Amino acid sequence: MNAMNATKRIVVKEEIWAALSSMRRPGMTFSELIEEMIEHEKKRRLVEDIKRIQESEELMEIQL
Repeated sequence: MNAMNATKRIVVKEEIWAALSSMRRPGMTFSELIEEMIEHEKKRRLVEDIKRIQESEELMEIQL
């Protein structure tokens, strides 16, 4: 088995397992759910960073 397909186990509390299970769509694996959650968090952080920069930096409009 190569590293890309290796199965890893993580310990989660029972209530976290239940919450994750309730978030899965029919046929969706936990890996797919976690991947989707990671992408969502990356986008949320990007938006947060952009807002922080807009509030703290003086931006200049560029004419195209």
